[in-house]
Amino acid sequence: MKKHNELEEKPRLFTGSYLMVWIANFMMYFSFYFVTPLLPLYLRDEFNADKAMIGLVLSGYSVAALAKRFFSGYIVDRFSRKKVLMIGYAAFALFFAGYYITGSIVLFAIIRTLHGAPFGLTSVSSNTVAIDVLPSQRRGEGIGYWGLSNNFAMAVGPTLSLLLYSTYNNYNLLFTVSLFVALLGLVVNSFVECKYRPPVMEKKKMSLDRFLLVKGWSQGICIALIAMSYGILSTYIAIYSKDVLNITTGTGTFFMLFAFGLILSRFVGVKALSKGYAVRNATYGVIVVAIGYAIFAFWQNLYGYYISAVVIGFGQASMYPAVQTMFLNMTTNDKRGTANATILTSWDLGIGIGIIGGGYVAEHLGGYNSAFLLSATVSLISVIFFLSYAKNAYLKNRIRN
Repeated sequence: MKKHNELEEKPRLFTGSYLMVWIANFMMYFSFYFVTPLLPLYLRDEFNADKAMIGLVLSGYSVAALAKRFFSGYIVDRFSRKKVLMIGYAAFALFFAGYYITGSIVLFAIIRTLHGAPFGLTSVSSNTVAIDVLPSQRRGEGIGYWGLSNNFAMAVGPTLSLLLYSTYNNYNLLFTVSLFVALLGLVVNSFVECKYRPPVMEKKKMSLDRFLLVKGWSQGICIALIAMSYGILSTYIAIYSKDVLNITTGTGTFFMLFAFGLILSRFVGVKALSKGYAVRNATYGVIVVAIGYAIFAFWQNLYGYYISAVVIGFGQASMYPAVQTMFLNMTTNDKRGTANATILTSWDLGIGIGIIGGGYVAEHLGGYNSAFLLSATVSLISVIFFLSYAKNAYLKNRIRN
């Protein structure tokens, strides 16, 4: 009877505000992933860009997001999180309209790079607002389910965009859909209710740890290494599938299977995460990710192509929320924005390096096969570093379970 009463008293996880910010976050990432896989083809078809140029141009988005995220944690913790979220989201949505006027590769590079800044700010503020509206007793579960918003976007966005492109062969149509969905997400976010927090008026001297969670540097490196592998995969898979494997319609299926692995992992791992098993989830997550990239790199046929999608997705969804929980466990509640900014900064850094490095390797060092071999190698390094150092560093620096 006592256990039954405790279950009844457990606070509700899926409140109205949590659901709304979840939906708006899905729409933001949907808009992002909707155009991402086809931008390399767009640059090649419209501007005759080679592999190295594609990597350089597309990396600007991650560079701008990275630069903005360095300050985003402080901004989110210092000012009204709801206002920061709305301003960042509005700018993110409106930048999609800029893609209509990209008459040269230079102008496209400028607009794409500038677009990364509001994305960096919005993703940090959205994550932090979601954590704010969660009941503290169920924060671990909430973080786990929160990742599903990104995961569904990863599945639906690329799949629909590849379907629309193959049907209409119209890039402006893709930009229009992203613009519309992002604006709709802005409207949804306007209904999110956040508790009032008085402005943080700090008089102490500014230091690096006000912008980044310095003691989480080793976990950040692990995230950056995984992101580097994913940056190569997500950016070049459409061209690789078409030019190397002769798969013309399978990229959308790949992302669907990838998302299936992500979603399956969330449902399997959320309960364990809520019980404090962040290290365990992160450990098997990085190992499974490395196995998935090895399958993709070395088993180059339809079986390896599709099986690797599920494996990589499963591992990545096990690892990421676990490491995010580790970041939050190493800091106090008033620095949640800083913690979220650190993990997202690490992710952007890895994505940017992966896009540039993958393009360079593909152009000069053996083509896309070599680029995806680089993904497998980097993911293996992340396993070794996490098990040998980052895991123990977290256990030493955590301030709560």
